[in-house]
Amino acid sequence: MSQPITSQFPVHIIGAGPGAPDLITVRGQTLLAAADTVFYTGSLVPKQMLQWCQSAETIDTRSHTLETWLPLLKEQVNQGKRVVRLQDGDPCLYGALHELTAFLLKHQIPFEIVPGVSAFQLAAARLEVELTVPLLVQSIILTRVQGRTNVPGDEDLASLAAHRASLCLYLSARHATAAQDKLLTHYPSDTPIALCYRLGWPDEEIRLGRLDTMASMTQEAGHDRTVMYLISPALAAQAEARSQLYNPGHSHLFRPHLAKV
Repeated sequence: MSQPITSQFPVHIIGAGPGAPDLITVRGQTLLAAADTVFYTGSLVPKQMLQWCQSAETIDTRSHTLETWLPLLKEQVNQGKRVVRLQDGDPCLYGALHELTAFLLKHQIPFEIVPGVSAFQLAAARLEVELTVPLLVQSIILTRVQGRTNVPGDEDLASLAAHRASLCLYLSARHATAAQDKLLTHYPSDTPIALCYRLGWPDEEIRLGRLDTMASMTQEAGHDRTVMYLISPALAAQAEARSQLYNPGHSHLFRPHLAKV
């Protein structure tokens, strides 16, 4: 077993958010300002995000494998430096976090994960919608279609579509036709969708359409990466939908007496 590394600073794994520099958390921004070394993936994290670094050495890992850049990280930690791994979106979603933390645990390197805003959250904000509309949809599914990365059989997109939830589809633009076919096994053809490209970046683009036009819309847009699809009946929710939280006929701990209406 590796000997624990005696460093007074844990490695901070920070979610940068979807792209816009001002969408990083205050904690993430503060830790970047104090960092000595920042590892980031330049194809996914815009250079503008590095403005929060004061004097840190920045290392772009886009052309590396884990076997080449993780030893560099370990070396920086051994030198007693404040090390940050800056990841796009939230580190806990599709960010190779499992492999990174396994390496850190193996070498007994302390670490802390700082969450970030995910693309599906910014998409909902841009579209000005709630993804959990009362009496319409109360579940959110984050998933991807089968590609070069295998998806467990019981998580096949067609089976997930049976829930008709607000479904956020990542890493699937190159398989838009297959994804559309699977989703149409359960969602109505006129289910509203949003094609969201590079959310939070200067060239952000959002296209709205129906589920049965998902593949053609993708082809027309010409984007085959950094796309997230939002498929949800919530995108066409009626204004009268209302939760119980502030309903005068609903009592709870902080409003025990029903109002007379």
